[in-house]
Amino acid sequence: MDASFLTDRIARLKVTIVLYEDAVDALATDGIQSYILDTGQNRQNVTRLDVADLNNVLESLYNRCATMEARLNGSGVLTVRPCW
Repeated sequence: MDASFLTDRIARLKVTIVLYEDAVDALATDGIQSYILDTGQNRQNVTRLDVADLNNVLESLYNRCATMEARLNGSGVLTVRPCW
Protein backbone atom coordinates (compact mmCIF):
# COMPACT_ATOMS: atom_id res chain seq x y z
CA MET A 1 0.00 0.00 0.00
CA ASP A 2 1.27 3.44 -0.79
CA ALA A 3 1.44 6.35 1.65
CA SER A 4 -1.30 8.43 0.01
CA PHE A 5 -3.77 5.55 0.22
CA LEU A 6 -2.99 4.94 3.90
CA THR A 7 -3.16 8.64 4.70
CA ASP A 8 -6.59 8.89 3.07
CA ARG A 9 -7.89 5.81 4.89
CA ILE A 10 -6.56 7.06 8.24
CA ALA A 11 -8.28 10.42 7.75
CA ARG A 12 -11.58 8.70 6.95
CA LEU A 13 -11.24 6.41 9.97
CA LYS A 14 -10.65 9.39 12.24
CA VAL A 15 -13.83 11.07 10.97
CA THR A 16 -15.78 7.88 11.65
CA ILE A 17 -14.25 7.61 15.13
CA VAL A 18 -15.40 11.15 15.93
CA LEU A 19 -18.94 10.34 14.75
CA TYR A 20 -19.13 7.26 16.96
CA GLU A 21 -17.67 9.13 19.94
CA ASP A 22 -20.24 11.90 19.47
CA ALA A 23 -23.03 9.33 19.48
CA VAL A 24 -21.76 7.66 22.66
CA ASP A 25 -21.26 11.00 24.39
CA ALA A 26 -24.73 12.23 23.45
CA LEU A 27 -26.39 9.06 24.69
CA ALA A 28 -24.37 8.96 27.90
CA THR A 29 -24.51 12.60 28.97
CA ASP A 30 -27.34 14.53 27.35
CA GLY A 31 -30.20 12.50 28.76
CA ILE A 32 -31.49 11.62 25.31
CA GLN A 33 -32.89 8.20 24.55
CA SER A 34 -31.99 7.86 20.86
CA TYR A 35 -29.47 9.32 18.43
CA ILE A 36 -29.15 9.17 14.65
CA LEU A 37 -25.65 8.09 13.68
CA ASP A 38 -24.95 9.27 10.14
CA THR A 39 -21.61 8.00 8.82
CA GLY A 40 -22.19 9.21 5.29
CA GLN A 41 -22.73 5.66 4.08
CA ASN A 42 -25.77 4.94 6.19
CA ARG A 43 -27.99 6.41 8.88
CA GLN A 44 -28.59 4.36 11.96
CA ASN A 45 -30.88 5.08 14.89
CA VAL A 46 -29.10 4.05 18.10
CA THR A 47 -30.37 4.08 21.67
CA ARG A 48 -28.84 3.90 25.12
CA LEU A 49 -29.06 0.13 24.87
CA ASP A 50 -26.60 0.27 21.95
CA VAL A 51 -23.82 2.07 23.85
CA ALA A 52 -21.91 -1.15 24.57
CA ASP A 53 -22.03 -2.10 20.88
CA LEU A 54 -20.92 1.39 19.87
CA ASN A 55 -17.98 1.13 22.27
CA ASN A 56 -16.99 -2.21 20.71
CA VAL A 57 -17.07 -0.63 17.26
CA LEU A 58 -15.00 2.29 18.55
CA GLU A 59 -12.38 -0.07 19.95
CA SER A 60 -12.18 -1.84 16.60
CA LEU A 61 -11.86 1.47 14.74
CA TYR A 62 -9.06 2.63 17.05
CA ASN A 63 -7.20 -0.65 16.53
CA ARG A 64 -7.57 -0.41 12.76
CA CYS A 65 -6.36 3.20 12.82
CA ALA A 66 -3.33 2.29 14.95
CA THR A 67 -2.44 -0.55 12.58
CA MET A 68 -2.66 1.69 9.53
CA GLU A 69 -0.60 4.42 11.23
CA ALA A 70 2.04 1.84 12.10
CA ARG A 71 2.18 0.73 8.47
CA LEU A 72 2.40 4.33 7.30
CA ASN A 73 5.20 5.20 9.69
CA GLY A 74 7.21 2.08 8.93
CA SER A 75 6.58 0.47 12.29
CA GLY A 76 5.65 -3.16 12.27
CA VAL A 77 2.73 -4.59 14.16
CA LEU A 78 3.78 -7.74 15.95
CA THR A 79 1.66 -10.67 16.95
CA VAL A 80 3.34 -12.41 19.86
CA ARG A 81 2.61 -16.00 20.72
CA PRO A 82 4.04 -18.21 23.43
CA CYS A 83 6.80 -20.50 22.22
CA TRP A 84 5.58 -23.62 23.99
